[in-house]
Amino acid sequence: MIQDPNGFKALENYIAKVKPEAVYFTEEGGDRTALFFVDVASVDMVPVLAEPLFQGLNAKVEFHPAMNLDEVKRGIQKSK
Repeated sequence: MIQDPNGFKALENYIAKVKPEAVYFTEEGGDRTALFFVDVASVDMVPVLAEPLFQGLNAKVEFHPAMNLDEVKRGIQKSK
């Protein structure tokens, strides 16, 4: 992406389309890493989020679901 003059534009277009709550850039395991925090309402959104990164930016993609405190409380109530 750094060597491709269109790389940053592709990243900006992706961010504009996905509208993440937050985006951070860091290093992980020696690789450039972007962290996108998005609200995934259902699992059928995974291809919508991942495919542009796979195809357009040749990225490695991982998903790490997370919950806020209220969601944890609701989940615990459902598990009883």
